Amino acid sequence: MKLIGGFIFHIFSNAIAVLAANYFIVGFIFKGDFVDLVVAALVLTLINTFLRPVLKLFLGPIIILTFGLFTIVINAITLYLLDILSDSLTIQGYLPLILGTIIIGVINFILNFAAKRLYRK
Repeated sequence: MKLIGGFIFHIFSNAIAVLAANYFIVGFIFKGDFVDLVVAALVLTLINTFLRPVLKLFLGPIIILTFGLFTIVINAITLYLLDILSDSLTIQGYLPLILGTIIIGVINFILNFAAKRLYRK
């Protein structure tokens, strides 16, 4: 049950992060309803669950050489894949892609940290 709850929490946190990126970044456009948001968050969660570890495995030496900064590029690749797979999301350029990656990463970090703190108590 903990696995399913964690997966649902990741979908929820990705949905909040996509909405925040849509609100704060000019070239990051999400035009859809609630169902489109849930589908986009589900696709992003699946990409992060299955594809991102494979990318990190193959690009591990570059991650080590850049002291972990290349993970931003890997996260941008996953967000770009979401842009390709989702019709309701449009990212216009590299700057909104990088800024969206940073905002989504920070929001996911904060929500996961808060959930772990609350779950521990």
